[in-house]
Amino acid sequence: MFRYFQTLLNAGQVINSWTSKPTVARFLTTANQMDKPKVLVTREDIPKSALSILEEKCELEVMPNKSPISRTDLLNKISGKHGIFCFLTDKIDKEVLDQAGSQLKVIGTMSVGYDHLDLNEIKKRNITVGYTPGVLTAPTAELTVALTLATTRRLFEAHDEIANGGWAKCSWGPLWMCGSGLVGAKVGIVGLGSIGLAVAKRLLPFEVAKIMYCGRHEKPEAAAQVLGEYVTFDQLLQESDVVIIMCPLNDTTRNMFGPTQFALMKPNAVFINTSRGGVVDQDALVNALKTGQIAAAGLDVMTPEPLPADHELTKLKNCVLIPHIGSATLQTRTTMATMTAQNIVNALEGKPMPAQLC
Repeated sequence: MFRYFQTLLNAGQVINSWTSKPTVARFLTTANQMDKPKVLVTREDIPKSALSILEEKCELEVMPNKSPISRTDLLNKISGKHGIFCFLTDKIDKEVLDQAGSQLKVIGTMSVGYDHLDLNEIKKRNITVGYTPGVLTAPTAELTVALTLATTRRLFEAHDEIANGGWAKCSWGPLWMCGSGLVGAKVGIVGLGSIGLAVAKRLLPFEVAKIMYCGRHEKPEAAAQVLGEYVTFDQLLQESDVVIIMCPLNDTTRNMFGPTQFALMKPNAVFINTSRGGVVDQDALVNALKTGQIAAAGLDVMTPEPLPADHELTKLKNCVLIPHIGSATLQTRTTMATMTAQNIVNALEGKPMPAQLC
């Protein structure tokens, strides 16, 4: 009889131990994680507010790096995931999708552009894609105007003259460091979308003489806000003192700026690109800058990215380079990250996304 009661007592101790609060909490946590969809975040340096949105509803695997995920890691980590939080630097193509498996339901890209995504392959698999349109308009327009001013007024070159002693040698020479400026300039914008229009509006206070634009079709309502004139692509190139690229990268626009186009531009023209590097034949641009076909260029985007430190463009005084920072304000990047997270969560829950691409 003693052994019988001792057995019951031991069993009770086991049950009590198993049902203790810490043990139950661990069990429930494990169970909850098993029920949660798995999401890969391809780099760790995103705002905590975005991670919090995902952590509440998903089991996360966050890559412990602040640089782009390697191709090898992407292929290894995507397997078995239901969603992925990615960036422009992450090429999501057939190979990645095949490796992911049929359970992959959503891709959230923290970007407006989506040329890094193979949409044809994605659509075949009925995978939902979320992106972040509208968020970048103001900061990218600000950056474009700042880059235009820096290039036309030769600000980076002037800064270098302080460091290399050029100022002491040419102090106040009447033509030293003279740029072209914007007052009275004819500005041509290739692509009068939301960002192109925002750029045009910000240029008006600088007393530009005229704003021209070209694109797939005329946009009279938008153009009326900036007194913009719709012209052909060739006419825009021939007449503009400043050419600003605001079009997306696709099969139609890829390498649309090549030797022929630069040859049409004025020798005093300034070329500004804050859209995508692939829109430009970069070798043709280098040649145009070296030979004086055009006066200068300001680039926030280039090919490849990151641009090698010893690239030929970095050696040209008449080329202003900045590292793809069009959307780089804290407010903008936080909004982009939280929108991307919410896109992923909503898609996994079968709800409408804040911003669905396909």
